[in-house]
Amino acid sequence: MPTVCPNMPTPASIPSPWRLAAFWLGIQAVWGALLGISLQARVLELGGADAVVRYGVLAAAGALTAALVQLGIGPWSDARIRQGGRRVVWYASGSLLAAVGLVAFYGAADWPTLFGAFMVVEIGMNVAIAPYQAIVPESFPPDRVGVASSWMAALQSAGNALGAVIASIAPGASATAAALSALLLGSCAVTSAHAATLPPVPVRPHERLRVGRGFVDLFASRALLYLGFYTLLGYLLFYVSGTLALARAQSVTGILVLIFTLAGVAGAGLAARPSDRADKRLVATIGGGLVALALALLLLTHTIWDTTAASALAGAGWGAFLVADWAIACRMLPAAALATGMAVWNVAVIGPQIAAPALMTVVLQRAGWTAPASAAHAALAFALGETLLGIAWLWRLSRCSVGE
Repeated sequence: MPTVCPNMPTPASIPSPWRLAAFWLGIQAVWGALLGISLQARVLELGGADAVVRYGVLAAAGALTAALVQLGIGPWSDARIRQGGRRVVWYASGSLLAAVGLVAFYGAADWPTLFGAFMVVEIGMNVAIAPYQAIVPESFPPDRVGVASSWMAALQSAGNALGAVIASIAPGASATAAALSALLLGSCAVTSAHAATLPPVPVRPHERLRVGRGFVDLFASRALLYLGFYTLLGYLLFYVSGTLALARAQSVTGILVLIFTLAGVAGAGLAARPSDRADKRLVATIGGGLVALALALLLLTHTIWDTTAASALAGAGWGAFLVADWAIACRMLPAAALATGMAVWNVAVIGPQIAAPALMTVVLQRAGWTAPASAAHAALAFALGETLLGIAWLWRLSRCSVGE
């Protein structure tokens, strides 16, 4: 009979990266469908002549709601952990609320209903997201954070792709809502069931989140890169319909988002081991540089083939950036306040969701560029500048601060 060391983890208690990351697949499928295609399409359907402006208002309001929810739920979740609780209760309750919101969103017949339903989706999703993002640093040792982060990044891209496919090919709004809700709840069940088999998170004394220069630089560089990302994502449909002047713009946009996200899976896989072994800032820079190159290609050429190539290039770069981004944050955030730290860190994602459409709405209105083609060109130019600035800002982080 084999000897078992008292401190040796049993197979059931060893964390599985893909099972713990499974919930991220469902979460990102919802965002891939909504932010990539459905939000713009539904606003074009119900927003009337001011659809472009109304899109900016709705996207900004949703992102502001997300930020407030995460900043409230994150500290509450950390407090429960310090009392010996688990975070899975937030996963389930948030997913159920979001599923209700999805049904209402896709069934909305007027603008006020659409607006309210989207707010419900944002609340439910972010009730789950705030505590869930602590799962990698709480479950894995520092030398496995890069590999674990690559699963999160890969399933983020795969989820975005799956969501875009569902939004593009599902036979009707009710089918889209049902598919997304089932995927969200099913992936939540996979992650929650596995998390329940793991030892409880060690109870640590309360630790405040220290907002020093390193955290500020991490936040700023991430925010700038996400500002470019959401500017690109938010105006891609307008680029396809206005600049490329293609029929069935929604379907073409869905295919481009699919290419982007599938390439992101490949980029995340390639960046996994370098993020554990090499300078994480370099990995993030290479990824961001590929995104910037793709944006320049979109600005200079206007054919579907060039657009397809740019989508693949941007996706691969974005996948690599996500892995390094996660790995850096897992190294820098305090172990006793992970959900709080992740919630604040995630404002660097939510803030750009507000700022990207809000900034572009002001610029487009003042410049009179409200036609889809001119709006898309201006948005891509802003996205390129934001991406380049984010890459440069990343190098304000010291080598020591990112765990090298």
